[in-house]
Amino acid sequence: MDKLLWIAASGAKQDLLATGVRANNLANAQTIGFKAQLEQARAMPVYDGGLPTRVFAMTESPSNNYETGAMIQTGRDLDVAIQGNGFFAVQDANGNEVYSRDGSFQLGPDGVLTDMHGNIVLGDAGPIFLPVPLDNLNIDMDGTISTRPIGAPINVSEEVGRLKLVNPQLDSIERRADGLFQSKNGELFNASEQVNLLSGVVEGSNVNAVNEMVNMISLQRHYELQVKLMKQADDLDQQGNMMLRIL
Repeated sequence: MDKLLWIAASGAKQDLLATGVRANNLANAQTIGFKAQLEQARAMPVYDGGLPTRVFAMTESPSNNYETGAMIQTGRDLDVAIQGNGFFAVQDANGNEVYSRDGSFQLGPDGVLTDMHGNIVLGDAGPIFLPVPLDNLNIDMDGTISTRPIGAPINVSEEVGRLKLVNPQLDSIERRADGLFQSKNGELFNASEQVNLLSGVVEGSNVNAVNEMVNMISLQRHYELQVKLMKQADDLDQQGNMMLRIL
């Protein structure tokens, strides 16, 4: 009975962890640039100095769904989206360079460019500061930011910065708890010329809400099955103890 209880209990625990992954995906179904997490379960033998006679279930999030989300037209000058692979480089609250797909940028009163969560957007030379007030702002396909200087003719534009766009191998990055991505080995990625932008649009989440709901229902039913097995293991154990008392 011990083996049955062990397997059922570990399976129920991992079902809860998998449900958490799916619930997080659902919660971010409307988050700009969000990439859905993937999860899977596999059997793991227990090694504890003896024969591996017990096996437990282990849920892991091996990767993320990096497919491009739907492009949402906004017409806003500070909204950009990456076509295909690539990431924006931003600076988190601790000053670390991390990577994001959120191209809905904001302009602070001091001219610093940030994303919706307050992370500073990085350029080729560090944080991007734009002259305020802005006039005729344009972000080109390669990330070059230009604007019309105050008092200049309407057809005159001046380059004021360039977004740092990176295109790392997907197996070299990992997701952080805040949804941003970072290098697995801690190294910074160089800017890439292969990343192209669309201006006036943002990339929506690539979460398929219907699929996530179906998976959550399946996980809930599987969890209930594990609980029933745990109850059955307890009943069988009690019946075995009763037989021993009779003998």
